[in-house]
Amino acid sequence: MKKEGVIIQLKNVERHYHIGENIVRAVDRINITVNRGDFVAVMGPSGSGKSTAMYLIGSLDIPTHGHIFLDGYDISVLGESDLAQIRGRNIGFIFQQFNLIPTLTVKENITLPMSLQGISKEVMEERAKKILEKLELTDRAEHYPNQISGGQQQRVAIARALANDPEVILADEPTGNLDSKTGERVMDVLKKLNKEGKTIVMVTHDHDLAYQYADIVYWLKDGKIEKVSKRK
Repeated sequence: MKKEGVIIQLKNVERHYHIGENIVRAVDRINITVNRGDFVAVMGPSGSGKSTAMYLIGSLDIPTHGHIFLDGYDISVLGESDLAQIRGRNIGFIFQQFNLIPTLTVKENITLPMSLQGISKEVMEERAKKILEKLELTDRAEHYPNQISGGQQQRVAIARALANDPEVILADEPTGNLDSKTGERVMDVLKKLNKEGKTIVMVTHDHDLAYQYADIVYWLKDGKIEKVSKRK
């Protein structure tokens, strides 16, 4: 059963970068609202500002102007240590490049975010076991990233994102490095997580992917939201 209410809100958010004497408006006064249980896609061509929007939504960056609210808290005024704690508890990240640590096993990659939150070893072991089962990775627990396939690595990345049981999963081009069949399997995992109540925010340039899976699509162009589409 999905919870109700707003979980993420960007209000008149701008992100500017100074390059020499020029100002690049990577994100220019955008407004995005994500409700609990939504599956949202942020899409647009290269240079549209969608990656910057992802960093802002995930509190990996702070706005030049405007406000970002996560579960009612204005995170745009918080310091880095507070942001890190909020990210660790509330947002799970899935990256296109997987970003797994090569010297850690699959299970160790999954338990790492828990250790950063001070969770006991017993709880980490039990939670990792359940997540490995959920993602059908139990038989790969002691393997290293270079010993498993690309699709399996992406499922490990999803498993790691679930480690601290966040409300929001932020996926950056989650199928970008996968063949179509493997990518479809990864998307089915995300859709299943969404049906179980997780809020999914996916950044993509893939039109078909966005409109097939997302309930709401924000289309960015030149740092501005050009249009918003909702599933009928």
